[in-house]
Amino acid sequence: MKKQLCIYLFFIILTGCKKETSDSAEKNTADSSIDTVKTDSIKLPGSDVILHPEYARGIARMAYIWGYPLANIFNRRNAFRPLKEPGRLNGVLPAAPLGQICMLSDYIAPQQNSVACPNQDVAYGYGYFELDKNPVVIQVPDFGDRFWVYALYNARTEQTGNMGKMYNTKPGFYLLHGPNWKGKVPSGIAGTIKFETELGNAIPRVFLDDTPEDRIALQPIINQIVAYPLSEFDGKMKTKEWNKAPDIPTGNTGGGEIKWVVPEKFFDLLPEILEKVPPVKGEEALYAQFRALLATAAKDPEIKKIIVQEAVDLDNTLIKDYLKWKYNGKPAGNGWNRSFHNAVWGFDYTNRTSSGRSNIFDNRPTETQYFYTDNTSKREKLNGNNNYKVNFKVLPPVKGFWSMTLYNAEHFFFPNDLKRYSLGTKNKGLKKESDGSLTLYVGNKNPGADKESNWIPAPKGDFSLYIRAYWGEKAIIDESWIPPLVEKY
Repeated sequence: MKKQLCIYLFFIILTGCKKETSDSAEKNTADSSIDTVKTDSIKLPGSDVILHPEYARGIARMAYIWGYPLANIFNRRNAFRPLKEPGRLNGVLPAAPLGQICMLSDYIAPQQNSVACPNQDVAYGYGYFELDKNPVVIQVPDFGDRFWVYALYNARTEQTGNMGKMYNTKPGFYLLHGPNWKGKVPSGIAGTIKFETELGNAIPRVFLDDTPEDRIALQPIINQIVAYPLSEFDGKMKTKEWNKAPDIPTGNTGGGEIKWVVPEKFFDLLPEILEKVPPVKGEEALYAQFRALLATAAKDPEIKKIIVQEAVDLDNTLIKDYLKWKYNGKPAGNGWNRSFHNAVWGFDYTNRTSSGRSNIFDNRPTETQYFYTDNTSKREKLNGNNNYKVNFKVLPPVKGFWSMTLYNAEHFFFPNDLKRYSLGTKNKGLKKESDGSLTLYVGNKNPGADKESNWIPAPKGDFSLYIRAYWGEKAIIDESWIPPLVEKY
């Protein structure tokens, strides 16, 4: 263990000084480009050097930790590549051909198992792009007072650009393009957003109250959330009736999250990742070591066998453990952890990779903060055979909305007769205590008719709790708001 830690730290040091990230908001044009470098002048070990197996093993470990979230998102995009039209995979997950998006017209269904830690506060959209080939136009309708945000991600699972209510983004057409695009911006485009990588994806989130009236009111708005190649732009707002989007069967249903990173195939994908995702300043030596390893493995079957086995072992240990919330983010008080560097990872590879396994596609801190726990405030594991109460003396201070969601051991919804997976701003029937505080109840057993409105059903096994604070006030951002106690009763 000590030797492996030393190897890990050695390669972290190779990355050089820490990159500073910027959360500054831009109005209509967002260019969050990261400085990239070429590794042509970096001294490599040489293709004729015989790598010691332990040396190769150490580089392979770092490559898997560094590359796990990138392989994850590359494989997700490849899964969308064969699609012919926007629709819902297995009737639940929005999906579209590359260069487009698909929107849900309601909350995401509980049987969804493609993206861990979904929420039922918003109507989601989802789509992937190849921005070196086809710039994309994405439409922003008039949302009125409704909360909304378009999270735009590059291949490093970092957000780029600023689109949402908190940025005062105006209705109109916005052009998304890759780092090397030199084309002309046509008349009628309200703003442009430059991605740092050719791979991009978009996840619109639009708040939805849990009422029939708001579901009806939402439809004409989301029907205007459409994305398409720049070549199809004509200056006219296009619409889609998303509630009529077709179901697309895939065969992947039930169980935990789809295995988006297959360790046995990781090193076959890594060359494409290194080619399409240029290193940021400070990663030159890391890229050089990865390329030297790949060159050696291509000539030496024994080295290839060793590094593949290292990826398999790491997937069954560290990556598996990243489902535990104690390895995500940092302590937030009362037994909770909170997200840290979410979607602005920089060189924070541990949180980037833990998020890639446990709850990929975070929003950046200024948009959302996440609080999560597997335990009570006394460090006892949460289990549905017990009953728990969570008393919010102060609700999460937000300008957007908040919620508390329950997830099973695989970080997905627990199907239940109430069809209830979270409670928060969207729920108008929550009952407060006489002192004005709010108590939510969690467990497999119904707490009684007087408390049922405030109850989230739990499985009989282990589960976790997850608080979202969208567009947090100062107390959320500066960490002075502490999440509530989770107590047995």
